Amino acid sequence: MRESAPRIGLVLPGMLGTYGDSGNATVLVRRLRWRGIPAAVTEIDHDTPIPSSLDLYLVGGGEDAAQELAASRLRSDPGLRRAAGRGAAVLEVCAGLQILGQGFTTGTGAWQPGAGLLDLTTSPGTRRSVGEIVVRAGSGIGLLTGFENHLGRTRLGPGSQPLGRVTAGTGNGDGTDGAVTGKIVATYLHGPVLARNPALADLLLSWALGTALGPCRCPKSPRCANNASALPDPLRRAPAGSASGRGRPLARRSFAAPLPRARQLLTRSPLTSQRSARYAQ
Repeated sequence: MRESAPRIGLVLPGMLGTYGDSGNATVLVRRLRWRGIPAAVTEIDHDTPIPSSLDLYLVGGGEDAAQELAASRLRSDPGLRRAAGRGAAVLEVCAGLQILGQGFTTGTGAWQPGAGLLDLTTSPGTRRSVGEIVVRAGSGIGLLTGFENHLGRTRLGPGSQPLGRVTAGTGNGDGTDGAVTGKIVATYLHGPVLARNPALADLLLSWALGTALGPCRCPKSPRCANNASALPDPLRRAPAGSASGRGRPLARRSFAAPLPRARQLLTRSPLTSQRSARYAQ
């Protein structure tokens, strides 16, 4: 186990924080502390250069105008690309997925180049996807649940593989969700996704630490026994979904159980507005 605290970067939270994805940083810090590991979180604002020296980067979702601004910002700053190139872990959610691909078509039909971390492109669909989504991820990680709210339809190239197969909801629009390239993971799942899916949180942390994680001693939550210390690195290819691009319909309340826990985490440990902060013990 490394002696220094893992360094987590929250990228452009002011632009890409519309759907509560900044809460993923809170989840990671808590899951480290429950193992006795300190953690440092750096909030990277729009006027701050992106450091390439961090261990794990989080990129969230945002509305159309903010997404275009964030795309321009990330194209012009090589920090995140350099970090990913040396093997840092990256989680991208919704707009983050689209921005860090090869490019995306906006709602007005304009093409916006992406930062190029993933081999994928996105264009608008004919109908917005809003609601619960369930994804069966690659070998070992199992089911992921979340909430999607997007119009994008994403097509992967040969350089990326799907995060998993959609069993309910839309995801990429072809029966799969998200993308994986090396230690870069992208998904359309909000929630925040790591609050609802601790195995995925632990997988990212194990990559950031460079070692398997020990037992998670979190209070009053049997779900935290679900860790990813033995998961493959990187995830193996998940099976493609149906040609229709849609899973079975899902009742809205079927997967609502994890949400109170997520709200509790966010309430107890709110993110600060400082650019760099160590969360209080």
